[in-house]
Amino acid sequence: MVSTVVAGLDGSAESLAAAEWAAREAELRGLPLRLVHAREPVSDFLVQAPTAGAETQHAWSERIPREAADRLRLRHPGVDVTVEQLDGLPHEVLSGAARDSGLIVLGSRGLSGVGGFLLGSVGQAVVARSEQPVVLVRAGERAPAAHTGSPAGTPVRPVVLGLDTGSPHGAVIEFAFDAALRRETGLTVVHGWNPPPSSAYALAADPGLLDDLSKERAETLAEALRPWRRRFPTVEVTERSRNGSVADHLVNASREASLLVVGRRVRRSPFGVHIGPVTHSVLHHATAPVAVVAHD
Repeated sequence: MVSTVVAGLDGSAESLAAAEWAAREAELRGLPLRLVHAREPVSDFLVQAPTAGAETQHAWSERIPREAADRLRLRHPGVDVTVEQLDGLPHEVLSGAARDSGLIVLGSRGLSGVGGFLLGSVGQAVVARSEQPVVLVRAGERAPAAHTGSPAGTPVRPVVLGLDTGSPHGAVIEFAFDAALRRETGLTVVHGWNPPPSSAYALAADPGLLDDLSKERAETLAEALRPWRRRFPTVEVTERSRNGSVADHLVNASREASLLVVGRRVRRSPFGVHIGPVTHSVLHHATAPVAVVAHD
């Protein structure tokens, strides 16, 4: 359950964009916003340097979050904005903040010359370790359109959900339906699939078999969504069951989305960083904010 929206803040353009997105999300949910800044230990070299020592670093770390909070309070007067500065490694501090809040928003750099994300080591570590939803936002994100539409009255773009019908996890589906409901927009559910390798010869001999497989997969998708349609009757749902790479389908769908929702299986091993190939690809190439929802 989300009790607070948290945004990781380090002064970069990406983190400021994430804080702005988080403020709009907090406003939408009627929740407070915590801006969390991790203060890493200062090296002995910086401490001894006359112009870049611990005192200078401390002043900078105090000023950036304070100024960001002041700007957000002006733009979102209904949101209770607080600043928290915690000592420690950023990925550990932010992962801990996520556990206490239920939703954390981080900035992610755009790929040079290509729409999409470049997931840094901190963001990747938080996504891989957090058991709470993590949202990645790029600098220059099409700001309010993800929450309230445009001033000219253009509706909010739909929320897109990537769904594995083989294991349709409730936490991921509920997050996507709830996001669409709060934004008063539609939900597009994308399911990508490939024919089993054993059917290659049969497909070559009978091209109509692919149509049968497509119909079967579409019916499976509809069945997985049926109880959720009943639970969220006001959310307009579009179902897309497509042959081919699910990551490619999701990246394409993200171009017209306000938010892209994908799942990540929780792996509690202390070794390595595990995100999953589809989610990893989406995090690098989607052009909309991406929410990664952990599930067992």
